[in-house]
Amino acid sequence: MSIDDSSAAEASHLDPVLPAGDHERAVEAFADRMLQAALATTDLLAAYLGDRLGWYRDLAAHGASTAAELAERTGTVERYAREWLEQQAVSGVLSMEDARSDPAARRFTLPGAAAEVLTDESSLAYLGPLPRMFGAIGPQLPGLLQAYRAGGGVSWAQLGEDARAAQADLNRPWFGRLPAVLAEVPVIDAVLGRPGARVADVGAGGGWSAIALAEAHPGLHVEGFDVDEPSVLAARDNAALAGVSDRVRFHVADGADLADHGPFDAAFAFECLHDMPQPVEVLEAMRLAVRPGGPVVIMDEAVAEELTAPGDDVDRLMYGFSLFVCLPDGLSHPRSAGTGTVMRPSTLRRYALEAGFTGVEVLPIEDFSFFRFYSLTR
Repeated sequence: MSIDDSSAAEASHLDPVLPAGDHERAVEAFADRMLQAALATTDLLAAYLGDRLGWYRDLAAHGASTAAELAERTGTVERYAREWLEQQAVSGVLSMEDARSDPAARRFTLPGAAAEVLTDESSLAYLGPLPRMFGAIGPQLPGLLQAYRAGGGVSWAQLGEDARAAQADLNRPWFGRLPAVLAEVPVIDAVLGRPGARVADVGAGGGWSAIALAEAHPGLHVEGFDVDEPSVLAARDNAALAGVSDRVRFHVADGADLADHGPFDAAFAFECLHDMPQPVEVLEAMRLAVRPGGPVVIMDEAVAEELTAPGDDVDRLMYGFSLFVCLPDGLSHPRSAGTGTVMRPSTLRRYALEAGFTGVEVLPIEDFSFFRFYSLTR
C-alpha cells in the first residue's frame, strides 16, 4: 500500500510526532498488520469449519483424500469441501498433490504436526477447540455492542454449547497434568494422597480437573461446584465414563455455597475465579469451608504483573478473551466485580485479603500453559 506525497503530508498532521515520511511508513506497517489480522481471522474461521464438520479428524484418520472422498465420508457437500481444501492448501495448513491435475483428482493431506494441534485431545498442543470459542462469539456481537453501550453483559449461557465445550476441551489436556504438578508442592500432595480426604473443586466446568485428581489418588473424594447446569451434567457423564463417579460428585451451586457441603481438607479453583461476579464472597466461602491448615489454591491466567503497552502475547490473548467472553459474562450478573480475564496478581491479593486471608504465595509451578498457581494463607 502507498499514498502520494501530498496525502502523506496531510496525514502527518494526525501524528505530529512523526515526520511525513515516517508517518507514511507507519501507516503502511499498520495497514499490513490489519491485513495479516484478516488473514489470521480467515484461518481461524476456516479451522472452525474443519473442526465442526469433522474434516480435520477425517483427514487425520484416512490420509490423502480428494474433495469427493472427504465429502462422502463426512456427509458434506463436495463443492464446499473442495473450496475448503484448496483454501487450506493455499494457507499452508494442508499439503496438496500436483496442483496441475484435474481439480476433482487432487489429493490433500493433513500433516502430522497440524493433526496433533487440531485433533489430538491428549496433546498439550491441542488447540482444535479454539476456533469454536471464537465462533461462539460471532452470533453474540450485537448483544456485546448493546452491553458496551448500555451496560449489562453476555453470559456463558448465551454463548452456548460451542463456547462451553471449547473451554472444557481446551483445558482437558492440561488438567490431566494437574496431579503431577501439584505433587511438587508437599503440603498439597500430602492432602491429596491421604485416604478419605475430601476436597472442593470450585468452578469445575466439564469436570476434568476433579476427574484427574481422583484418578491419580484412589482414596480421594472430590466435590465439584459450578453454576452452569449443562456443564455439571456433562461433568457427571465424564466422571461416569472415567469410572470415578463413586468418588467424584458435581453440584449445581455457587462457590459461596461450599459451607453446605464441607468441611473440606483442601479447596481449589482452577481457571475460573476471574469469571466469578463475586470473587471475594467465593474466596471467603473457600476459607471458611476448609479445615485449619488445609490448602486453598487458585490457578488463573499467568498475565503480567503490571499493565504494559505494548504487552506480550499472553496479555494480548487474555484481553481478547476478556473483551468478548469473560468480562461480558461477569457483568451479566448483578453486583459483579467485573474482574475480566486479565486478573493480575495484585488484584487476586486484594480479593484474598478482603476475603479474610492473610497472604498470597505464588507456587513454584512454571511452564503450565498460560496459568499461574497461588496458595492463599490464613
